[in-house]
Amino acid sequence: MASRMSSAMWSQRFQRSAESNISLQGQIRQMLVAAILDGQMSVDTALPSSRELADQLSVARNTVVLAYQQLVEEGYLISRERSGHFVNPAILEGRQGFVPPQTVAANEAVGRPDWTRRIARLPSLQRNIVKQASWQNYEFPFIYGQFDQTLFPTSDWRECCMKALSVMEIRNWAPDLIERDDDTLIQQIRTRVLPRRGVFAMPDEIVVTMGAQQALYLIADLLANERTTIGFENPGYPDARNIFLNRNAPLLPLPVDEGGVRPVADAHLLAQCDYVYVTPSHQCPTTATLPLERRHALLELAQKHDFVVIEDDYESENNFSGGPHPALKSLDTADRVLYVGSLSKSFAPGLRLGYVVGPRDLIRELRALRRLMVRHPAAYIQRAFATFLALGHHDALLRRLAFAYKERAEALKAALDAHLPEVRHARITGGSSCWVEGPPWLDATRLAAEAEAHGILIELGSVFFMEGLEQRQCFRMGFSAIKIEKIEPGVRALAELVRAQRPQG
Repeated sequence: MASRMSSAMWSQRFQRSAESNISLQGQIRQMLVAAILDGQMSVDTALPSSRELADQLSVARNTVVLAYQQLVEEGYLISRERSGHFVNPAILEGRQGFVPPQTVAANEAVGRPDWTRRIARLPSLQRNIVKQASWQNYEFPFIYGQFDQTLFPTSDWRECCMKALSVMEIRNWAPDLIERDDDTLIQQIRTRVLPRRGVFAMPDEIVVTMGAQQALYLIADLLANERTTIGFENPGYPDARNIFLNRNAPLLPLPVDEGGVRPVADAHLLAQCDYVYVTPSHQCPTTATLPLERRHALLELAQKHDFVVIEDDYESENNFSGGPHPALKSLDTADRVLYVGSLSKSFAPGLRLGYVVGPRDLIRELRALRRLMVRHPAAYIQRAFATFLALGHHDALLRRLAFAYKERAEALKAALDAHLPEVRHARITGGSSCWVEGPPWLDATRLAAEAEAHGILIELGSVFFMEGLEQRQCFRMGFSAIKIEKIEPGVRALAELVRAQRPQG
């Protein structure tokens, strides 16, 4: 006869919350599922009867009955006549810690694979930008790429999500799109997003990706190998650098100055390239904007030396000085530019929405390659974001962000000028970060560690340089996630740590 689990333990596990938007039945189901998946319930021990559990939790018996019934339908529980409800063993198969008895001895006798020997290139050893997961707990988070929840359009986004959940809309996004994207989102990109950058494209010249990051990975996977030389900005975007290195592509460092890459001065370097990766709107990480004459020169060299430009326009929308420069893609008349954009960076980075614009033959292959990875980005998110664009919420958000970021950029510049005159910082014309170059004696690694201990987060600059070309005195300060009133005191506190490194005498 099966033993029965005591109902007394459940009063401790059950945390009823009056503020929760989950029903009592839902909270009971949540409690039971957690206990099952955490391995706290034996498969041969019956759960308390519905009456016992209801009494213990002080809820109606019918609430427990309905919770049990739904868990049976979902496969978490099985009901045995006259014995009660039990955990379904099938739900635990394959979970860590659940090993069928007959396989234990065999597993102990077999040696485990040496994964470090089997993996040709260990991604965990890449030089990456490192951000504190708990950055919101720091008083002065000068980090890049995180959003300010006070600027997030909660009601507008919720409205778009609710519209996407209507019966008619569910029919559009619930099926497997296979290689396709949401038609409405493609239409919004080509009519509302791209024209602001002077770019015009047909639907079959656009593919949606899970952020600009996946866009770069797809391009590299399709085009880069050990025989393709890629010109790469130095300093430049570390994740893009790692993506190309992962394809064993030789990288050729391209120096940058206050105007970004230098097509005329470095024409001899560009002539050696098959592809050239650039961030012309706001160079990563210096934020330099590539002047129009350099853009034309770069395209002329691409034509002359038969290389393709990969334009990462990750932050084109955040511009403080009037209309943005035209994208390289808008000047391209010979399909020499692959255009990578982000839809979510300035909105909510966690949404992961980006896109590629390119020749239809290439886009067709990128779609086929994407199918092998994720088939397509979540269609529900695509449809909700298409609605967000169509209703004008995205345009309104960009205007609010531009105003807020301009204020913060001016506050950061003023604070750096006042408290850190010994450093050089790039002129901020847009975006949401500032590149800082300290005096030769400054050790930015030490500075970042000491700053973190004082509640200040900055980003190391050395990771943006190719290996062997690092400059240890550089660092980056983001201002998208820090309140404006915290900028001046944060820089003042950082200045004290900088001056503590000044050589004596």
